Amino acid sequence: MRRPLVAVVGRRAEQVPILRFSATVVAEAICEAVWAAGGEPMALHGPAADPYAELPERIAQFDAVLLPGGADVEPHRYGARAQPQTRDTVAFQDDLDLAVTRTVLALQVPTLAICRGMQILNIALGGTLVQHLPQSSTAHHDAVHDVTVLTGSRLHTVVGSERIAVSSYHHQAVDQLGAGLTVSAVAADGVVEAVEHPDADIVAVQWHPEDRHACSAPDAALFADLVVRAATRRESR
Repeated sequence: MRRPLVAVVGRRAEQVPILRFSATVVAEAICEAVWAAGGEPMALHGPAADPYAELPERIAQFDAVLLPGGADVEPHRYGARAQPQTRDTVAFQDDLDLAVTRTVLALQVPTLAICRGMQILNIALGGTLVQHLPQSSTAHHDAVHDVTVLTGSRLHTVVGSERIAVSSYHHQAVDQLGAGLTVSAVAADGVVEAVEHPDADIVAVQWHPEDRHACSAPDAALFADLVVRAATRRESR
């Protein structure tokens, strides 16, 4: 039986030394986590000429989608002026990720959104971001910290715990929630760590579960859940 196909939205890189050219790249940790959960990770390429041509038809061929982490989102995408700390924005990537997100929402494709992916989801639904988190009791940039998972949330059903340790690497965060979203996990300092939607087949977390999927049951569970949802979609078609 073939593995469910999981489209991982690629990240456009200007230069990759071993290829000599620009490239569409996917993090190895993401691929390993999807594979370990029983899925087949496949990079979703956004053609430079027209990244949105046939996008609904292309995404519909997959069993699930994974929106990975990445660079800061351009502030004008959520009606804000850029602050000095916002950096490394990529207009092409913002366009592609927003288009993919709106497509999976419309088509009800099973999706896991990670870090930037969660922020893109929030923006796609009209929400805003905190452009730079102030220092607090929780270290969000390149650290492992605890988050509280809300009882009764979809996320709680997936990870099976009210308190989990997560690998965090971000300096921006959800501010105003997008339409229909509810918070399903928070850090000790109040930063939103996960959101969910009552209708969309999407799980969104601010942390990086791929970092510790091999040693953390809750993180592995996020990928296992994605693959189960993908298999269900495949069987129903």
